[in-house]
Amino acid sequence: MDLISQIVERAKANKQRIVLPEGTEERTLKAANQILTDDVADLIILGNPDEIKGLANEWGLDNIAKATIIDPENHPKKEEYAQLLCELRKKKGMTIEEARKLVVDPLYLGCLIIKAGDADGQLAGARNTTGNVLRPALQIIKTAPGITCVSGAMLMLTQAPEYGDNGVLVMGDVAVTPMPDANQLAQIAVCTARTAQAVAGIDPRVAMLSFSTKGSAKHEVVDKVVEALGIAREMDPTLKIDGELQADAALVPKVGASKAPGSEIAGKANVLVVPCLEVGNIGYKLVERLGHATAIGPILQGIARPVNDLSRGCSIDDVYKMIAITANQAIAAKAQ
Repeated sequence: MDLISQIVERAKANKQRIVLPEGTEERTLKAANQILTDDVADLIILGNPDEIKGLANEWGLDNIAKATIIDPENHPKKEEYAQLLCELRKKKGMTIEEARKLVVDPLYLGCLIIKAGDADGQLAGARNTTGNVLRPALQIIKTAPGITCVSGAMLMLTQAPEYGDNGVLVMGDVAVTPMPDANQLAQIAVCTARTAQAVAGIDPRVAMLSFSTKGSAKHEVVDKVVEALGIAREMDPTLKIDGELQADAALVPKVGASKAPGSEIAGKANVLVVPCLEVGNIGYKLVERLGHATAIGPILQGIARPVNDLSRGCSIDDVYKMIAITANQAIAAKAQ
């Protein structure tokens, strides 16, 4: 069974309630119909019920009726969620009047539904920017305990089974934090390892990447990686992690043994943590295009409950996979 099938099967076995705030967006609605057909997750779709039903009829989406459809403008818990938002943001000066205006925004409403315990995760971004998706998540759901830095991991399914876990690697951060400091980089390492466990189902072996291996080069950016390694080990003493390692030393057993003898990670890494967003974004796209790998994500991490962001160029299949991935993250978040 391939990894995506495993992710879908795990979601089916422990069904989660996933919110889709962009309820009238075509790719989202078509993916939702397939999710409901396959019984992968319970869906809460936000939008005008008549419009959603009309689109479902137009596109032949017979199973959309299985979803819970909530009209942001008119639903029984509207005032309850407004009061919750006002309470959460009162230190920032929010009034109940402002909260009532925001609660009809589907991105805010979805996060409030999760915060109230009425859903387990959210997926949006087919129509909205990353900033718009993240803002209510950080204001309402907030970051996970011990985490202050949100980041994005990419699941890389390569055609090189000798690397990672039978060709599967997870890379972070590829999406959010441009220039993390040592503390943030350590958080990214811990979160990316958790994502590898929750989504890829692998025992993470984390390599902190640099242009230096074990002191072969001296520079302040290398020092940052070394400092981050120490912080990550303090955050999670059980984590299998090492650094600083060059990419070949992290992935190739012969090179790892030569450059970092005695390391339990060198030559065996399946989680790659890059020193900055520039490296991560360029790196995964090079692997994807030149190496003909499949890149799935970014998978947002560090939020107390999963909120994922789609590319506005996403396909129906992308939405389907990300709903299943969000469900897997929700399962793991409840277990922690």
